[in-house]
Amino acid sequence: MTKKITTLLFAVISTANLFAQSPFLSAWLRNTTITARHYNKTTGALINDADLANVQSVKYTTTDVYITTTGLPAYITGPFLDGNINTAGNQNAIFKFPLTPTKNNGTATATTGGNIGVFINGVALFDFRDGAAWNNTTGALCGGPGNAPCPGGMGTTQAWNRDAIVAERAGFDCAKGHPAGTNYHHHQNPSAFNLDLNVLSNVCNLYAADGLYVINTTQHSPLLGFAYDGFPIYGAYAYKDTNGTGAITRMKSSYQLRNITTRALGAPINATYPLGYFREDYEYVANAGTDYLDVHNGRYCKTPEFPAGTYAYFCTVDANHNSAYPYVVGPTFYGNKVVTKVTTIPAGATNYTGPILPIETIDITGVFNDKLTTIQWNTINETNVVAFEIESSNDGSMFKKIGTQKSIGNGANAYTFIDESIWVDKKYYRLKIIDNNGKFYYSKIVSIYKKNTITDLGIFTNSTSNLLVLQAKGMLKNSLNISLLNQNGRVIKQEKFLQGSTICYMETNNISSGIYFVAVSDGASIKTFKVFVSH
Repeated sequence: MTKKITTLLFAVISTANLFAQSPFLSAWLRNTTITARHYNKTTGALINDADLANVQSVKYTTTDVYITTTGLPAYITGPFLDGNINTAGNQNAIFKFPLTPTKNNGTATATTGGNIGVFINGVALFDFRDGAAWNNTTGALCGGPGNAPCPGGMGTTQAWNRDAIVAERAGFDCAKGHPAGTNYHHHQNPSAFNLDLNVLSNVCNLYAADGLYVINTTQHSPLLGFAYDGFPIYGAYAYKDTNGTGAITRMKSSYQLRNITTRALGAPINATYPLGYFREDYEYVANAGTDYLDVHNGRYCKTPEFPAGTYAYFCTVDANHNSAYPYVVGPTFYGNKVVTKVTTIPAGATNYTGPILPIETIDITGVFNDKLTTIQWNTINETNVVAFEIESSNDGSMFKKIGTQKSIGNGANAYTFIDESIWVDKKYYRLKIIDNNGKFYYSKIVSIYKKNTITDLGIFTNSTSNLLVLQAKGMLKNSLNISLLNQNGRVIKQEKFLQGSTICYMETNNISSGIYFVAVSDGASIKTFKVFVSH
């Protein structure tokens, strides 16, 4: 009997310097073909925009990386149900990030309204506030749409800054974003980055409770972006211990609501202005656990992309996966705030054309079958490496060594290891890279299913919205082709499941109720699902 083999590819850079720098170049979702889309604010019709989505180019010098982006995501923006009449638009932005971010050793810089970071798809990150505050002179809200101007401008005479997550959540779209003018942005982890297979039955009603969607809690969260001090931003889950070991656990905010019944010089505490409605309702309480974050909402630790260690921010959620203050970064930066928008890129900058860093795991190739797994990895500029230890796990947290490969030597090398252990439905692998000084670094964790990755999709119908909803387990690195077929096999609708998305919609208002088939293709294989459409 012929045994079928699963093949995995690890991309490993063996020097600490290259480990530290490559994610600043490879993490960005580059795109030169996919255009953005949005729902018309009046009719609800899906509009194809003329502008490209995600990041168009990544260029770098010896000190900086330049990100050119429209600021528009590949996932659909809108509708915004709070009366926001704005539409996401092309920002024509060039962001200058440092290749080596530095810690602020003086007074920490406070975050401000507007951009404080950029997600890997080029979309802006805003801090907790929404532009409105409590004016302690007039005893009313000021700033923001529909409110009187704040005397002296925002941040001067008013005492209480309103929390956007609480005050504006009804106006966020399915991805938890909305535009300020044309600047589409998120104040928290975009749900389009992290939706799992347990999708809501009612599309775009994500805010009945944030916890209605499921975050992957079994592996280290993906690298989602970079703050304006240049340090990386991750999702909510990481290794419990800062040295890159321990179980995967939720990173916890060290901010909590103050034990108060009145706000000095602020709004009354009532049903209209509950605790948590303003930033000043929170206080920082230091915690001893390694899974509690510092005053900036981050910690220094080892991550899959930075196995030698880095300071990193985390998108915090509570035990029910509701977004938890201060959400991403803040209220101050850990590092020196040096990222800026620029209008030109130095003439000598190099255009980065390497592979895009995957969002959840290292690239996986092949079809998952039977018992044998062939693990392959390549090193670039390998220097002073002694050995690679191959580790596996059945649960993603408890790893054991299953083999060792000695280093071939300095340079660019290729390695292969065969795992003949008994298969379970899902397995995890990682590499422990040991140098000649006894130090070690971990590669990314690879999660493997006994199935082709194209089947990691959920399909749901929504009769009230006349939508067919497809949901991927993780953000797509490449687009999928979606076809809707009738029972005679005739294609009646086609759609693209776009790069940088985890959710895709197909309108069904103009087709009859009945049984249909959805064919999903990645260009190499096709998976078909049976669905029932009703109106």
